[in-house]
Amino acid sequence: MPDDDLSALAPLADPVRRRLYEFVVGHRDPVDRDAAAAGVGIGRPLAAFHLDRLVAGGLLEAGYRRRSGRTGPGAGRPAKFYRRAVDRQVAVLLPARHYDTVAEVLAEGVESSDEARRQALEAARSRGRAVAAGLSPETGRDQAALVTVLRDRGYEPVIDDDGAVRLRNCPFDRLSASHRELTCSLNLAMLSAVDGAFADAGLRAIPQPRDGFCCVAFVPDR
Repeated sequence: MPDDDLSALAPLADPVRRRLYEFVVGHRDPVDRDAAAAGVGIGRPLAAFHLDRLVAGGLLEAGYRRRSGRTGPGAGRPAKFYRRAVDRQVAVLLPARHYDTVAEVLAEGVESSDEARRQALEAARSRGRAVAAGLSPETGRDQAALVTVLRDRGYEPVIDDDGAVRLRNCPFDRLSASHRELTCSLNLAMLSAVDGAFADAGLRAIPQPRDGFCCVAFVPDR
């Protein structure tokens, strides 16, 4: 296991720091110190200390901007904002495993055969239906419940101003870098099947690639 992966995860051992990290990555837009402190119920100086430790560990990125969005005299001092580090991925397996190699081999095999591709898409839909079938009867079928399921599966969902649920993380990002069309097709097939279980959400999964987001979005079904 690379030492830098262990070092990157070390800051999350602190429970307050972990809550701050989860608060920041759960928001569509960068978060300032005041919002982060209020969000986890701690003082601003303590929040600033922990947020900067997360930046030092490579888990968050920081930048300065004015809250008002204005520039020039009277615009106020720039505030420090935080967001999830875009280009940093951390994986920890003990002992070391290389599942990405198997994924690459399987992807290459699927791409070489139309029949294999068809079967892979059906397998993805079956996986989505299995996720939906595994929901507790007490689980709602509205937008909030769908967001919870997506969050539990690592998609980091956020609700956009237009009511769409967008996914800030692609759990299959490493594979999509070299097999994007196949990976996005399988992801859409699986999430469309999951979407079918949330009749009260008023959303449908569609392909909608956007910088910084997964290739699939859940948009209002109008």
